[in-house]
Amino acid sequence: MIFALHLSVHVNHLNRAVKENTGKTTTEMILERILQEAKLLLKQGEWNVSEITYGLGFYETAHSFNFFKSHVSLNPLQFRKLDRQI
Repeated sequence: MIFALHLSVHVNHLNRAVKENTGKTTTEMILERILQEAKLLLKQGEWNVSEITYGLGFYETAHSFNFFKSHVSLNPLQFRKLDRQI
């Protein structure tokens, strides 16, 4: 809704346009972007997981762990540790 407001278009119009052009819903696009940013921050950043959690808009670390694990099959700490071993 915030994106539509900033673009001065109706939410339904934005959702339809995104789906027609990408084949993905607006929600899917946003979640993919959050996941991409989380991975980048875990790989290259110096922030701890709590700081990353807050920076990405999660209010509790547990929520970010669940979100990350459901998409990557690892929690953020496991992902960071694995990435640094490679």
